[in-house]
Amino acid sequence: MRVVTIDGPAGAGKSTVARRLAERLSWRLLDTGAMYRAVTLAALRAGVDLESDQALGVLAENVAVELPPGKVLLNGEDVSALVRGVDVTRASRFVADSPHVRRRLVDWQRAFGRENDVIAEGRDQGTVVFPDAFRKFFLTASLEERARRRHAEFAQRGEAVALDVVLRDLEERDARDAARAIAPMKPARGARVIDTTGRALEEILDDMEADVRRGLVGQPAQEEDRREGPEWRR
Repeated sequence: MRVVTIDGPAGAGKSTVARRLAERLSWRLLDTGAMYRAVTLAALRAGVDLESDQALGVLAENVAVELPPGKVLLNGEDVSALVRGVDVTRASRFVADSPHVRRRLVDWQRAFGRENDVIAEGRDQGTVVFPDAFRKFFLTASLEERARRRHAEFAQRGEAVALDVVLRDLEERDARDAARAIAPMKPARGARVIDTTGRALEEILDDMEADVRRGLVGQPAQEEDRREGPEWRR
């Protein structure tokens, strides 16, 4: 199967772009951020010590996260809205920094990629999870632009968070993601870097879709690998 990776910092537009690009190509969307958020939600509910890599690893081994089109399921429960809340967002950094959780989720992500033509969105998709991806993109935007977008998302969900707080959280998150010992956020080798600041969504999508389709010419899909990961059901 073929994989297109879209990495980048929070608020750069990668989630929206990945979802729309998957729709245009009729490929499956792999929202890896939703995976980490779902595990974070499970940890918060279970009262797990977020600073214990061992405890988080045990938790990850005993939960099922599924990504049917348009949904996030945690042990069969639709948590699509819950995983986007402020509390989960702020706590997800502990889960993202857990080596045990990362190893587990990388296995899930690769299993997903073996079953489908995939648009994989995250922070380490082109560098770690799918280093041989068919196409690689890295989306970025100015800190101020990203803060405005994230602030608007919170407001749309009825969550009152001050813009300056959102900006500070993003700034701190960028620093952590770039300095992370495991899978630091950076453009993958061969990735095309796209600055989305001030650009219209449709313009970015047209550009990326054209890039992918040019690469598809004369490149038939690989034979499907039917091996399934333990938590994936289509």
